[in-house]
Amino acid sequence: MSMTQTALAAMDTWQMNMFKGVTPISHEIYNLHMIAILICAIIGVVVFGVMFYSLIYHRKSRGYKAASFHDNNRLEIIWSIIPFLILVGLAIPATQVLMRMDDSNQSDVTIKIVGSQWKWQYQYLDQGISYFSNLSTPYAQIQNKQPKGEWYLIEVDKPLVVPVNKKIRFLVTSSDVVHSWWVPELGVKRDAIPGFMHEAWARITKPGTYRGQCAELCGINHGFMPIVVQAVSEEEFNQWVAAQPKVTNEYAKTENGTDKASAPQANLTRKQLMKLGKEKYDNACAACHRVDGKGLPPLFPALKGSSVAVGKPISRHIDMILNGVPGSAMQAYKDQLTDEEIAAIATYERNAWDNNTDDEIQPSDVAKIRQDEIQQPTMVNKAQAGGLR
Repeated sequence: MSMTQTALAAMDTWQMNMFKGVTPISHEIYNLHMIAILICAIIGVVVFGVMFYSLIYHRKSRGYKAASFHDNNRLEIIWSIIPFLILVGLAIPATQVLMRMDDSNQSDVTIKIVGSQWKWQYQYLDQGISYFSNLSTPYAQIQNKQPKGEWYLIEVDKPLVVPVNKKIRFLVTSSDVVHSWWVPELGVKRDAIPGFMHEAWARITKPGTYRGQCAELCGINHGFMPIVVQAVSEEEFNQWVAAQPKVTNEYAKTENGTDKASAPQANLTRKQLMKLGKEKYDNACAACHRVDGKGLPPLFPALKGSSVAVGKPISRHIDMILNGVPGSAMQAYKDQLTDEEIAAIATYERNAWDNNTDDEIQPSDVAKIRQDEIQQPTMVNKAQAGGLR
């Protein structure tokens, strides 16, 4: 390895320069960046060289006297033309790169990316796969109660899996506020704006794991929504696709067509519910409502002693987790969490922090409420009159 290559590799390690990346677009962006930096460096050397030479060798102490002149039309024309030519010389390749960045036609894989507070949802439109990707750093590390791991705040529970050497089309949007999906090594950065769909594409040439972050200040946990892209071979990608659950048009139907509400739901013990509930609460809820359940009023209300977490009917509590609260920061989790996870969270919230209701919610309770909402939108009112207690 030459000294130049060694120096460039060191700059990548120290983050003193742009990533060269693993896609053709990222290479073009890097090369364009280096050309612009080189031109700026040459201009800087010439300008400061002349300035320092003049200061040193034409100083008053050496007997030089300042020249007296008003203007020089020829010189002014020259120093106007030269910057114009430099800008045109940079604009032409930059425009070509921008045009190639927006060419998302004839893609092999199309992925819709939806940003929300504070996670990413990935939808493989051709494969029928959809899932949420959440920060997986343990909350104890964030609270400085455990040593921080190697990938602190840039690790997720479910990475975005893509094949190498295939053209991947990204459709980026948001469900709440403005986010920005940014993976430096892919050369992709697209703002996720509610009501708009921004396109990008990438063809990853090297298998590996590539990390990024939300690049738009989006709220209190802006720093807690990392991006992890796992690039694998086409064979591994196909195996991964085959192993993923497919999205159905109706939640109420299982793969064999039976009603989920009538399908057998295994009951969990109190210990299992509380363990799973704490794990999922710390992952999905603690950022707003805090680990101790005291919240951050008035924006994020406390759950400790709240009328939702200790009151009746319990169906109101489950419904709030499923459907969120319109017009507030409380989002719907019905498409993000399973029946078991929602039942566990509700059980945990009703028994943690001295709430001590002694209530146990089972997955079948959540499945029934889901099914009732599909069949009868006024289910909550019905449940309050005489449903789940």
